[in-house]
Amino acid sequence: MIYQYPFGEVSNPLVQQDRSPKKVFVLGVYASAVRARWVKNGEVVCDALPVADEPRLFWDGNEDEEREIISRVRIPEALGVLEPLGNHVNGPSSKVLDEDILAPLGFIRDDAWLCDCLNEARLYPSEAKDIRDKYNPLIREYDLNDVTIRKRPVVFCDDARAREIAQEIVESQAELLILLGDIAIGQFLYKVAKTPYRSLQDYCEEFGYGERTEVTIRDKKIEVLPVAHPRQIGIYGAYNEKWHRAHMEWEKKIKAQD
Repeated sequence: MIYQYPFGEVSNPLVQQDRSPKKVFVLGVYASAVRARWVKNGEVVCDALPVADEPRLFWDGNEDEEREIISRVRIPEALGVLEPLGNHVNGPSSKVLDEDILAPLGFIRDDAWLCDCLNEARLYPSEAKDIRDKYNPLIREYDLNDVTIRKRPVVFCDDARAREIAQEIVESQAELLILLGDIAIGQFLYKVAKTPYRSLQDYCEEFGYGERTEVTIRDKKIEVLPVAHPRQIGIYGAYNEKWHRAHMEWEKKIKAQD
């Protein structure tokens, strides 16, 4: 199956590019897409249309790269143009990861092996609706491709994927595993380390926010540090103020210890 975005770009799994040993392993939820504003005759057709894969995991939304990626997307002239949106839409998780998770712990991006529970892009329900209502009616008239990127699932990390991630953790040689939010905890850690925790709330009730514990994955002992998902920390999208505050307090505590 070939998975295609609106206007034809093909989606592929995103994986860690630098496979050298790392100090820390970061597990997120799922790969994101580059989004563009679709404009026709000066009017916005769609505010944030997914049109291509990000160039790498936890991409920072670099504006030059964003323009280059969007320029590759071939949209019929009669249907308007695609415009860049900037890193407030593309790549916001990257800044949070670098500044609010890795930096307080004394790490930089090069110290980290990056991974997602699901290493392929998926559509939010609102994006699927935009494609259905605004793109699909034009397919036949303009000979456009069908959009085959799948919708956001319930299960991001099945047993087979959990085994793949566990092998990556071993390969990384990392001594610390950072889990970003409920899904990484409940759908990965719960399965491979046989912990009782299904959510960040479960974990924090026993240990507190930002506290490390030790688990065993594939006979490898590793420290684990669950934190809130970047959207909670960076307060973008649908976020929970409770977890934003908890993370800010954790950052203050870490800085005070330096």
